[in-house]
Order: sequence, then C-alpha cells, then structure tokens
Amino acid sequence: MSASRRSGTTDELGPDEPGESGGSDLLAALLDGMDAALCAFDADGVVTHWNREAERILGWTAAEAVGRHGFAGWAVRSADAEEVQARLISAMHAPGRQVHEFALVTKDGGRVLVRTQSAAVRGPEGKPAGLYCAFSEVHAQIDLERSIALSEALFEDAAWGVVLIDADLRPAVVNAYAARVLGIGRTSALGRPLGELLAQGVEELEAALTHVLAEGAPPAPAEMWVAVRASEGEKRRCWRNGFVRLASPLAEEPVPLGVGWLFQDVTEAKQGEQEAALLRFRTNQLHRAARAAAECEDPAEAATVHLDFALAGFADHALIDRVLPSPRPAGEEGAVRLVRLAATPAGAPGPSLLTGAAGLPVRYEAGHPALQCVERSGAVRADAGSVPAERAREWALARQWPGDAVHALCVVLRSRGRTLGVVTFLRGAGRSRFERSDAAYAEDVAARIAAALDLAEAVRDA
Repeated sequence: MSASRRSGTTDELGPDEPGESGGSDLLAALLDGMDAALCAFDADGVVTHWNREAERILGWTAAEAVGRHGFAGWAVRSADAEEVQARLISAMHAPGRQVHEFALVTKDGGRVLVRTQSAAVRGPEGKPAGLYCAFSEVHAQIDLERSIALSEALFEDAAWGVVLIDADLRPAVVNAYAARVLGIGRTSALGRPLGELLAQGVEELEAALTHVLAEGAPPAPAEMWVAVRASEGEKRRCWRNGFVRLASPLAEEPVPLGVGWLFQDVTEAKQGEQEAALLRFRTNQLHRAARAAAECEDPAEAATVHLDFALAGFADHALIDRVLPSPRPAGEEGAVRLVRLAATPAGAPGPSLLTGAAGLPVRYEAGHPALQCVERSGAVRADAGSVPAERAREWALARQWPGDAVHALCVVLRSRGRTLGVVTFLRGAGRSRFERSDAAYAEDVAARIAAALDLAEAVRDA
C-alpha cells in the first residue's frame, strides 16, 4: 500500500513520479492535522479522502472508508441512505457551501448526529469533479457557537465590565460597560497602561492580574476601591472583580494569553452597607452609654460616660465646655464665656476627666468655632485644610485644642430651653473630615450630655 493510501488519500498520479509522493504526504499531513472531520468524494461518489478526525468520530479507518461508494451500507442506515446521498449530490451541483445535519453510523453500530459543510470541487473546465464534506458532532458545533455568542454578548450587552488584559497588563478588548465606567472610548483604552486610566488602586489591580497570570483565577470575587481619572476630576469607586486566566487551546502546553477581567461598580451598594453598619454601631453605643450612665451616682460623671462611648470609632479627642453666666447686669448682652468642664486625656487613652473645679474661663479668641456654636445654637464644623503638619499644629493650638487635631465638630448643649455649653469632637490627620451624618450623631450624644449636666446642676442647687 502506498504512503498516500495509508494516510487516507488516493494516489491518482502514481507514487513513482518525481515529487508526487512528497506532495501526497504533505496533503495527508494537512488533512490529518485538521480539527474537523473531513472526507471527499469524486464525481462518481466514491470516497477519496478520510482524515483522522473522521476516524475518531465514526470509528471507521481510512483503509476501510477510502474506495467505498457514498455512505450507504456502512456509515448511514439504509432508511437514511437515499436522503443523505441526495443531499451530497445537490451540494456537488450547488454554488457555495451547503450545511446539513444528519445521523451517521459508527463502526460499533452507534449513531452520531453531525453537522456537515459540503462544497463542490471543480475540475480544470469548471465542471464538478467531486466534493468535500467537513463534519463535526452537533454538540461540539453548538458548544463552539455558544462560546462565540457568549463572547459577543459579553462585549456588547453585558451589564458589567469585561476587559481582556494582555500579558503586558494592558487592555486588549474593552466592552461598552467598562468603557462607560472608565470614562473613555472603547478604542481609546486599548494598549494603554492601567495607570493612565486609574489614579488610585492601580498597584492592587496589577498585583491581582499578575497573580492570575502566574497562579490562575482566585476562588472568589475581590472588591477593590479605585479612583478613576475623569474629565471632571477623580471619582472614587468600589468594584467587585472576577478574574480568569486565558490560555491558548492550540498549544501543547498552556500558554497564557492574558486575563479576562470582569467587574461591576458596587459603590452605591457598598456605601449603603457601610452606612448601615455604622448606624447599627452608633445605635448600640448610645444604648450602652445610656445603661452605663444610669449606674452613675454623679450626673456630671454620667456626662463623661456618654462622651467616652461616643468617641469609639468617631473621634480622637472630645471637650465639654460649660457656659458661664455673664457678669453684666440683667438686660445687657455680654460676651459668651466658656469654662472647661471635661476633656479626654491628652496623652495615653483613657476615660474623660472632669476638669472644671477651678472654674476659670477658656481663652477662646473671638470667632472660635465653640463660641460660634453657642451663638448660633447649632453645629459648627472646622478644618485645618491641606496644610503642612506644622501649620496644622499651630492651627489647633491657637484654638486651645490638642496639637494633632485637624478636623473639629462643635455641637451645642441645650436642655429645658437653655444653652448649657458646647461639646467639641476632634479628629486627627488619619481620619476624614466630619460630615452631616456625623453632626446628626453628635447632636444625639449632646442631647444626652446636656440632660446629665442639667440634672447635675439641679442636684447641686437642691
């Protein structure tokens, strides 16, 4: 048997002519290397080619298949032979490719549903000289089509970001959602370093991508806070990320092609979770403070208990200043004078201390936030701003506050229609500035402190 016959092809020109044997071997190698099953028929319907993928699917070897007339009697059932033969013949005389589905019979008697693509092979004069038929199992073809359809849907209609990252950690493909979140066009992001798209969180993201390239996908999604560069400024967002490593299916060993990065913007949901958790914590602190204050014999001590419970997770320092009566006669307005009643320790952490025994006024300059708070009967916020540490220290000391204070919130103490004083909460540089939600919580704490101080005054005067 010639080399071409062993490879599943006929040798019509004869193996002895120069160069023909090498050409037949090359053709056989190409056919056997195909991922799809392929067979070919001459003009009389005789099988001339049969590759290894066809042998794998149906079990018939090339030696058993080549030379047979059509599929009748061996590769199809007798009841189906006429219909299959008609489809093959129609493909030989039709323009272009013809796609059909029918059942073939395996060598062991089983049946396989295949999808075929058939096209005519033209001779020198343009007349049909035969046809080739490439086929694959229907489920494999459907899997391929589903994979292609899934890829197209992800990059067009997905409700989350999909970005293909190459081995150099640069975007290779970006879908519409990702382009919208990044605030850049789909083509503008391609090939650019991630540092040009993100102002913060780049190191964490690149570390995750590098890990996926080396080790594979993580077992669970990861949440990351990033800052996106935008025309209107940086926007801080929280993304929930998933990663998959992409490897070539055509290589003998897995070769990383990059990383499939899927993410969704969960900033609003994350902020809602954080706000809910913070609200639960602060509510619990108020409840615990009320129970602890109820056990204090001295109402003034109960006021410091409320102050200490409020500090947890809220501020670094706190001060309570009491309003002193004006020395001027009744009916005349005078400057507000405040005396320090309690304060948190300036050194090591500990409970707040009552310091108002001497009754000396605090040397607050005009326009001090605490004085403004008393005059307005409302909360006042103050910040050192973006200044060097030494300037921030001078700012704090000039206001009679600890030197590490950067953010301040003053809340008025009122009870029974009277202004009793002011409580000041202070934060260092490691914390964010006070927000409106912080002022609402501070007012709840101030109401409890004011009630305790009012009771202390009533007990003292009794």
